[in-house]
Amino acid sequence: MSKGKSVSFATTKHVHDHCLCFAAQRAARALARRFDEALRPVGLTSGQFSLLMSLNRPEPATVGEVASLLGMDRTTLTANLKPLEREGLVESIVDPADRRGRLLVLTAKGKTKLKAALPIWRHSHAEVDRLVPSDIEGLRAGLRALS
Repeated sequence: MSKGKSVSFATTKHVHDHCLCFAAQRAARALARRFDEALRPVGLTSGQFSLLMSLNRPEPATVGEVASLLGMDRTTLTANLKPLEREGLVESIVDPADRRGRLLVLTAKGKTKLKAALPIWRHSHAEVDRLVPSDIEGLRAGLRALS
């Protein structure tokens, strides 16, 4: 430990009240809990919903594309895919353009699960939008700029 004055409680309060990182982390955890609870009846977590939604596209996606879209590393994505693959919601296939690569496909069962979850997401999201100050689009733009 350094010798000298410790950080004052007033400084702690200032950081708490002004730190965007702290506020974003706290909000992210609260949002995840809210959506986890809402999506429980269809057997998904908020993270799984986001992952399935990221695979809802006309063509299969590479692991790298999905990891980039979700802002996570490939190892974390692979770990998150495993339960979805076991449940038959997602399939990993060989990339015909590069046999070393894998493509991720949302299965018919995955599409059905996503379709069941979407009305729940819409309802929950409308509730969240009502809780946020009036400039919700400004908040979305700011969060996108940070990521």
